[in-house]
Amino acid sequence: MTLPVKSLHLQLPATSANLGPGFDALGLAMALYLTIDAMPSESLRIDATGRNADLCGDAANSLILSTYTSVLAAKNQPVTPLHLKLDNQIPLGMGCGSSAAALLAGVLLANHFGQLNWTDEQILEEACRREGHPDNVAACFFGGMTASANDKDRVITATCGENLTWNLLIALPSASLATEKARALLPPTYSRADAVANVQNTALLVSAFALNRADLLRTAMQDRIHQPYRMAACPLLARLLPLVNSPGIFGIALSGAGPSVLVIADPTATDDICSAIRDAAEDPELEILQTTISGGAHVQIGQK
Repeated sequence: MTLPVKSLHLQLPATSANLGPGFDALGLAMALYLTIDAMPSESLRIDATGRNADLCGDAANSLILSTYTSVLAAKNQPVTPLHLKLDNQIPLGMGCGSSAAALLAGVLLANHFGQLNWTDEQILEEACRREGHPDNVAACFFGGMTASANDKDRVITATCGENLTWNLLIALPSASLATEKARALLPPTYSRADAVANVQNTALLVSAFALNRADLLRTAMQDRIHQPYRMAACPLLARLLPLVNSPGIFGIALSGAGPSVLVIADPTATDDICSAIRDAAEDPELEILQTTISGGAHVQIGQK
């Protein structure tokens, strides 16, 4: 069988998972992108631009390429060497879904260049299996606010809120935090009261996105399952949570496993809110990314 020689264009959004109470169940796609143009080549190589270009361009340690080759090896398919032209806008190691985007990119590349002919469901399930939980990957693939759950070997998803015009502000501390370290901070069990509170708030949070009810977010984004236990490793969260009662701010939560903090806000008050965030953080140089809710992965097959 002849391998495809057509190039592949991918645009994969950043994601913010959990959204407070939606631990391992909710993810929000954000309009910051990992963009890849892939074409057959004589060797595996990457030309990278954008954020963390040196790390993204390291072919020997690339999660994208290792996923690509691993998927094909597992399916006993030959590996077509690729040249990736990559531009990255997603912060690495900051709770913004960089690993989910890379894993999904690797699976999509393997599906195309390995002629696997997988369905969207198979692509999603392979990427989720490698990520370990579906929230970031599902949101990266489908966009908007995507809820996801594992049902045996299947991943069940539902998406809403793609067209909401809420402003997303991501406050980025200077140090990153590994997801494995963040997970190690969590207790093995929870009280019934904490579990019930999170179920209630998660139901309210999904309703807020489905119904365009920003007024619900202040309550709906409160969490008792993971944020209190990660606070010491993510000190920016403790500084910013009191801002939830400020004008123009709808809700605040740790972005993914942290250490970044997601602020959902009124788009008409961005400058004042950014100033308030930096004042609360006591850091006038704090980096704040301003973006919006994004659609899902864009996949386009190029020309020969």
